[in-house]
Amino acid sequence: MSKVAVVILNWNTRGLLERFLPVLAKSLEGLDSALIVADNASTDDSVQFLRENWPDVGLITLDKNYGFTGGYNRALAQVEADYYVLINSDVEVPDGWLQPLVSWMDSHPQCAVCGPKLHALKDRDSFEYAGAAGGLIDRWGFPFCRGRVMGRLEKDCGQYDDRNPSVLWVSGACMMVRSSVWRRLGGLDENFFAHMEEIDFCWRAQLTGYDVDMVSQSMVWHLGGGTLPQGSPRKLKLNYRNNLLMLSKNLAGTYMCAGMEPARARRKAGRKLRLRMIIDRLTALAYVLEFHIKDFRAVREAHREFMSIRRNMPPAAAPLRTVPVSGIYHGSMILASILHRGKVFSYLRNKGI
Repeated sequence: MSKVAVVILNWNTRGLLERFLPVLAKSLEGLDSALIVADNASTDDSVQFLRENWPDVGLITLDKNYGFTGGYNRALAQVEADYYVLINSDVEVPDGWLQPLVSWMDSHPQCAVCGPKLHALKDRDSFEYAGAAGGLIDRWGFPFCRGRVMGRLEKDCGQYDDRNPSVLWVSGACMMVRSSVWRRLGGLDENFFAHMEEIDFCWRAQLTGYDVDMVSQSMVWHLGGGTLPQGSPRKLKLNYRNNLLMLSKNLAGTYMCAGMEPARARRKAGRKLRLRMIIDRLTALAYVLEFHIKDFRAVREAHREFMSIRRNMPPAAAPLRTVPVSGIYHGSMILASILHRGKVFSYLRNKGI
């Protein structure tokens, strides 16, 4: 058994494997680690490529596409290691990227999940949309990052390196998870299929009493858009649906961690969720006015699927955490972005983010 299992979940990304796998494999030489590709029933020649060119890389083949959530759950059930690294096939790594993550987990036993800074592959000094320097959410449940607000991205000048490492979430494009916590939480929630499942997992880890940290000594480059491109109606639907799912699961527990009585916390969470759905519907109306009918339908379908899934969800367990959850901005990220525009990052840093 290796100390670290670095696992790529692949689905029809043979070209990305050919491009990025050699650098990743080289970065792991001499380390107590295993490199594994789990294939989500690709219909391209990914599996053949791996068998012919990378026989020393572990290969797990799944019988169908289980999505990001189900694919990783089934793959990691077959892997033994102290730490799992979930890493996308479109991530490029520098030498020495893994060691700071391992050292952090070794020296911080309360940390369940940690991740590196994500830079954009196309603009290597800038943060990347998927995770930047660690993720947060605002009071309405909209995710954003240190170094990424809405569509704005910052250059990385070390401005977040000395800040509190605790965040709400780190990107599933590259995140290290303590395997014991992964098993305790039951892995990723398969209701999500893909998108925001890592936010839900990290949030649940905090509610269970663990920390989630950004390790600034480690950095990787992310290409992005390898499976569902920006602007895809399906991606939009998953983002709206899954955002509601993670709020439904985790808001009440978060209020309890801040000292609120359970019944009041559940009522407040219910009100917040209803208000958030109203915001979504107003956004859908704006899509109609802009003649983006596919986007309107994506939001409508997202709400239908959310309500269907929610009916079959078990009640959320009471949180084990006894201090407030890290990484929640109690203002509106959208309003801050509109009001402060290009200065939004310095504004948020002045707020301690």
